[in-house]
Amino acid sequence: MTRRGLAHWARRPVTFLVGLAFPVMMLVMFACFLGGGMDVPGEGDYTEFLVPGMLALTMAFGLEATMVELTRDVERGVLDRFRSMPIAPAAILVGRSLLDMATSLAALLATLGAGWALGWRWHGGPAAALAAVGLLLLFRFAMLWAGIYLGLVAGRPELVQAIQILVWPVGFLSNAFASPGTMPGWLGLIADWNPMSATAAAVRDLFGNPGWAGDSWPAAHATALAVAWPLALLALFVPLAVRRFARLGLDG
Repeated sequence: MTRRGLAHWARRPVTFLVGLAFPVMMLVMFACFLGGGMDVPGEGDYTEFLVPGMLALTMAFGLEATMVELTRDVERGVLDRFRSMPIAPAAILVGRSLLDMATSLAALLATLGAGWALGWRWHGGPAAALAAVGLLLLFRFAMLWAGIYLGLVAGRPELVQAIQILVWPVGFLSNAFASPGTMPGWLGLIADWNPMSATAAAVRDLFGNPGWAGDSWPAAHATALAVAWPLALLALFVPLAVRRFARLGLDG
């Protein structure tokens, strides 16, 4: 299943390259167009604050590619043909997830390279940097299974756009670009408890980059939440996705 997806990459390289370019363009726009008007406590550099948040945002976005591919396979009956073959049912979803993780790693490296070119640096040791990358990939893996489930629920590519709209508030209603303390009370509370905020804050700490330390419980326990949130999402969406996949063709 993973090799099948890699073959699609080879036949459609432009789609893959556009997926890599999107987070890089987002980083450049926020760093160069808006960065000059943003203040970071302690006179920290906004680019160093922004890059970890953008890395977390990159892990949250891009799920539409997985959702579209799944819905196309559902609509064309490809998954039904796979399920009739003597292969493990889990191989279909796991293969899709491995392919997405490979894509995510490439996007992560591209964004890190762009951040380095803009002046971002990490100030911790190699172990801390690897731990930060591990937290980002763990968050991506959890978001991926949420995307797999939503793609199976959507069933048709045109419905993916409606579901995709829900991803944007998750990304921007967080501490990726600004402190939750600067937001209205109820919005700041939501941003504080956003799973992406926990990952972004933990990655900033591991990279030694500046951030708004806040006095809320989520801000004080960002690293623990950066592990707990993805595990909770996986515990929820993996069984849902497997159950939905098993029922394909039965609900219609």
